[in-house]
Formats: sequence, C-alpha cells, structure tokens
Amino acid sequence: MMIKYCAARTSSQVRSIQRTKVLLQHLCKMSSSAEDEVFFEQINTAGLITLNRPKALNALNLPMVRKIYPQLKAWNEDPGVSHVVIKGAGDKAFCAGGDIVKVTKVKGEIGENFFKEEYILNNAIGTLSKPYIALTHGITMGGGAGLSVHGHYRVATEKTLFAMPETGIGLFPDVGGGYFLPRLSGQLGMYLALTGYRLKGRDAHKAGVSTHFVEFAKLPLLENALLNLKDPRPHDVAEVLGKYQQESPLDADKEFSLTPHLRDIDNIFAGETVEEIFQNCERDGSPWALKQLETMKKMSPTSMKITFRQLRLGATMTLQQCLNIDYRLSQRCMEDNDFIEGVRSLLIDKDNNPQWKPATLEGVTDEKVDYYFSPLPQDRELIL
Repeated sequence: MMIKYCAARTSSQVRSIQRTKVLLQHLCKMSSSAEDEVFFEQINTAGLITLNRPKALNALNLPMVRKIYPQLKAWNEDPGVSHVVIKGAGDKAFCAGGDIVKVTKVKGEIGENFFKEEYILNNAIGTLSKPYIALTHGITMGGGAGLSVHGHYRVATEKTLFAMPETGIGLFPDVGGGYFLPRLSGQLGMYLALTGYRLKGRDAHKAGVSTHFVEFAKLPLLENALLNLKDPRPHDVAEVLGKYQQESPLDADKEFSLTPHLRDIDNIFAGETVEEIFQNCERDGSPWALKQLETMKKMSPTSMKITFRQLRLGATMTLQQCLNIDYRLSQRCMEDNDFIEGVRSLLIDKDNNPQWKPATLEGVTDEKVDYYFSPLPQDRELIL
C-alpha cells in the first residue's frame, strides 16, 4: 500500500510539475509578446495588429514598419483572413507619428530606409484587397495618419486627436498627405496642412478624416464584434461599424468646430501662393483670420511652400504618385536645415525657438521649391 501510495504521489507531482512548466512557458511567451513593439494575432478570420509602444505614444519606427509590412502582405494573400484591425496599446494614442527624433539623429541610411519603407507600407494599406479597420482612439498624427487614412475604415472616439503638424517641425504632411488632404471638402485639407489644426473627437468624423465615430466605452465591444465575425463579407464589416456608430450618440448634436469658419477657409486658403494666403488673412482682418496668420508665421517657410505645392499637385494624382513625391521631399528635408532644426527645437531641446533658414517666405525661391520636387538619382527613387 505504501509503495502504491508513493508511486501515485510521485506521478501526481510529475503532472503538477509539467503543468507548472507549461504555465511558465505560457507566461514567458506573454511577457515576450508584451515587450514587442508591435504584435499580431489571428482571431477567427480577423488579423489584429497592435502597436505596442504606449510609453512612446505608439510612435512608429523602422523595426515596426518591417514587421507590419510582411504580415499585412501575408494576410492579404491568406484566404483564411477576411479583414484586418489595427489599434494602439494604452489609452493615450493610436500612433502619435513616426519616431523622427531617431531618424534625424542617425540620418544617413536610416533616414532613407525609414521613409521609403514607411511609404511602401502606406501604399500596401491603400491597396489592400480586404477591409482594413483602424481604431484611432487617442493621438493620431503624422505616421499614425499613414497607418489609418488610406484604409477602408477609420474609427474615431471622443478622445481622438488628429492633426498633421509637420510644417511646425520643418517637414511636410507626408505618408500620402498630398493625396488624402486635398480630397477633403473645399480647402479644409490645405488649412489643416498649413496650420496643423487639431481635430478632436467627432470633429475627425465631421471633417471626413474618420469614416465612423464610436464612443470609447463601446470600443472594446466593437473590437470584439469585429474579431468574432465568422468569414464576413465586406458589407458585414460595414454593418458592424454602422451599428456601433448608431449606438454612440455622444456629441452627435455638437457643431463641427470649424463650421463657423468653413466659408472663410475656402476663401482664404484658395490663394494661388502661400504669400497670397497670408495676404488673404490680412485682408480679412477678423480675429480668427489674424490668429491663423499668427500660427502660420511660426511654421517653417520652406515647409509651407513645399506643402502648398504638394497638395495642389496631389489633388489630381494617384496615391502612388503622391508617395513618390513624398519620398523625394523627405530626402530633401533630410539634407536641408529646417527639419533637423525643427526636431531639435520642438522635440529635443524643447526651446520652441527654431531658427528657420530661410526665415521668410520671400527667401524661399521657386528654384528651391523646384529642387525639393526634382527627381532623385534613379537608384534612390521610391518604386511602388
């Protein structure tokens, strides 16, 4: 009896140890996944991308781009995947932009590769054959726009904060900004690009940047519904999004913050040059117009001029053509003063006193702008 009891006990202990090992292995895997900057799951027929740098507001870097792109391409070819959902970890940001501090510090090949591979990813999102749903809760700027606006669906919440603030750091609204901004109503895209105006909550939906609005409290329910769709057709995804939007009445009656100024935006920002837009603000003379002028005078003059031409050209171009131009502009920005200086002043030293060169619109010649848009050496061009 004693021998049998000891043997049974030993067998029980072995099974317990084995279960403990399995549990520890599982916890180790969970810990490893939590440390990844981006991770992927397939739940039923949905592919889920989670940007996992919450302390950095899920800022996009080159290793993340290099993980997302092949996974997205694989899911696009996989008949077992019907749609893709992308979200950011934490409650503060979907993606606050590209990790441009690192790009400007390292420069060289990192700068070339980051922008090139980021734009290739933007194009992959824009040409995906399956529904792509971005849950843009929290800060969504720059590179975060590139991960969302070119997809089929963009869901805003009351905490969404969307902006393209690049002219304030010596850059331009890249990631296909020249494509999607001119396609907003009237001159709204030009206004957002030159001033960096922030769209909050429902404003992102009313401006046409987001396709849907869902209250943050209902976002986990929406995500769960999307992930548990069983081999849905595209209209099934649309129905789920529509259902949760209909059940989200928060701020539905609140006026779009720019409604009182839409006519002014169309009149002022229809100017033929940036200088004319400035003159239109002065001629208007209203407190609102003068405030926009004051804001734009803080921006990089070079960025303002290349952004103006970028959006005017992009209005009649394909996404691929716009991204090709974006890459040329990004490389010229890396070679010039204002992008490096803007990042230094606003993001590194935070003295908020960038020294733009040239310091005035008049100092930015047509020849300089032409150079920004000129072709790169053939072996450096972006090929899509």
